[in-house]
Amino acid sequence: MYQTLLASTAALLTACAAASSSPDCGDVGPSPCRAGMVDVTILDRTTGERLTVYSHEGQRWVAGTPGHRYAVSVRSRSPGRILGVVSVDGINVVSGDTAAWGQSGYVLSPRESFDILGWRKSQDRVADFVFTDLPDSYAARTGRPDDVGVIGVAVFREAARVPAPGSLNEAPLDRARSAPQAGSSEQRAEQRLGTGHGDGETSRVLTTSFERAQDRPDQVIAIRYDRRERLVAMGVIPDAGAPRPFPQSAGVGYVPDPPSRW
Repeated sequence: MYQTLLASTAALLTACAAASSSPDCGDVGPSPCRAGMVDVTILDRTTGERLTVYSHEGQRWVAGTPGHRYAVSVRSRSPGRILGVVSVDGINVVSGDTAAWGQSGYVLSPRESFDILGWRKSQDRVADFVFTDLPDSYAARTGRPDDVGVIGVAVFREAARVPAPGSLNEAPLDRARSAPQAGSSEQRAEQRLGTGHGDGETSRVLTTSFERAQDRPDQVIAIRYDRRERLVAMGVIPDAGAPRPFPQSAGVGYVPDPPSRW
């Protein structure tokens, strides 16, 4: 039995490569990834900035900074309630289980937004998401390093019959391994950044019931991440070349005359 969270602020993520459609995140920029039903943005909580999304070979990437806290911001664009199953590094952010579609998630009301700040510890507390070296990631420390470097959101529409609030969601657990894959074994070996189990803070949610319209998610978004220098080396982020002290000066010059008077 898996409870569903309502945060009057709510959202959930889990992801799978077999998505029903591809998200539109723009080619490059801080705009959110859009998958029809939700917008997903990665927020650097240390700097207060939205992380720029880069498109490369059909995948979406953001550059994380070690030691910085971050949040997964989800905004519903749906006229009805939705369930979001959220995963980080292949782990369900609510239950801590290896991620699968049928697990716990967050319920968002129509047009609602919610910032997922960390690993849920109770209805009142989370442990912060923090970018960290891969060996120190929560996934690696719990013996599950294979999917480090990916954030997933699987979105479900609600069935037409809305259950009474306050009960538990009894959707069966999908035993299949449904988290988005972090790439080939070679890519995973080169991965440098993961998500740690940071300090605790207050983040309150309530429980509610939610009946999914179908077993498979209606939309799935996957966003990969790593250190900026590795993304440059991979060609995800263009290499700007060596920095120049006077970028507007091609060579030595002198002060020009002012324009002629009429």
